Amino acid sequence: MGSRWSQVVVDALDPVRLAHWWAEVLGYQVLAEKPDEVTISASRGVQPELCFVAVPDPKDAKNRLHLDLTPDDQNAEVERLLDMGARHVDIGQSRNVSWVVLADPEGNEFCVLAASPA
Repeated sequence: MGSRWSQVVVDALDPVRLAHWWAEVLGYQVLAEKPDEVTISASRGVQPELCFVAVPDPKDAKNRLHLDLTPDDQNAEVERLLDMGARHVDIGQSRNVSWVVLADPEGNEFCVLAASPA
């Protein structure tokens, strides 16, 4: 038997704040919360989970791994995320791409993809 993907761990200066931000973005719930570690998921027992852990140093380079989000309406979702505190970032992407690169409040890049055709 191989391995199962159970969790993505995200280093954070403020794991409580960042976990709650991502929970709102994804419609997830907080499963466990301590000042230095917070776990969120779609619901209890559903994997993968996102686990935010406290680290002392801020992010200082481009992510080597990022999340892709696929909303029903890309433009509306980008606006919603910007209103929540995300920001546009340039990681060297071409101007002719179908996705939008944003960063969360601690600078972690993620992409908002165009909706898939029905």
